[in-house]
Amino acid sequence: TKLVTYYSTALADAEREEEAMAGNQESLRRGALMKMLQTASYSLPLYVGKKGTEPPPLCGGIPAEPSYIARRGEMVAALVRSPEGDENWILAEVLEWNASSGKYDVEDIDVADEEQSKRHTLSKRRVIPLPKMRADPITCPEALFPKGTNVLAIYPQTTCFYKAVVDQVPSIATEDYEVSFEDSQYVSGFSPPLPVGQRYLICVKERKPK
Repeated sequence: TKLVTYYSTALADAEREEEAMAGNQESLRRGALMKMLQTASYSLPLYVGKKGTEPPPLCGGIPAEPSYIARRGEMVAALVRSPEGDENWILAEVLEWNASSGKYDVEDIDVADEEQSKRHTLSKRRVIPLPKMRADPITCPEALFPKGTNVLAIYPQTTCFYKAVVDQVPSIATEDYEVSFEDSQYVSGFSPPLPVGQRYLICVKERKPK
């Protein structure tokens, strides 16, 4: 009947409108998240240092001490397993450190799907603390990753860390690194250089074969 047809059409239109609104909300959410991450990178304190003094751990490319425990609320790189079984380094927030088990509880900062778990319990070797300070390229260049260094870096406009090679080192405090990401789509095996802030570059952890 015409009434059923009208009802079905109206229902389909409403569903399409709901999907469009959900898509817009997701775009807005991701846009706000990316802006927040960029702001966090540029607002990281700058370590200038003095002549003859060594930059502290978690300054630029200098890793944390082996005994360092990240506190609640700190951002880290976390190696997590996806439902498909793949392992990826993601940007996560520390929820808790359990001294008795020697494991962290972390939360993925970029999971909008309620069906996908945001929380992960990970051993210490699967968590890398992020830099707490930017290194001044003029006064402490030794705290920066040299050109050609293999690193993990957040791919622009994402919250995942991927293997990359430093192509250009910052020359002043306000500059980012330029890094080339491993990418099989290119003949060279690497992407063109892309900008990544000091906060989102860390040492590559080579996992021991089982």
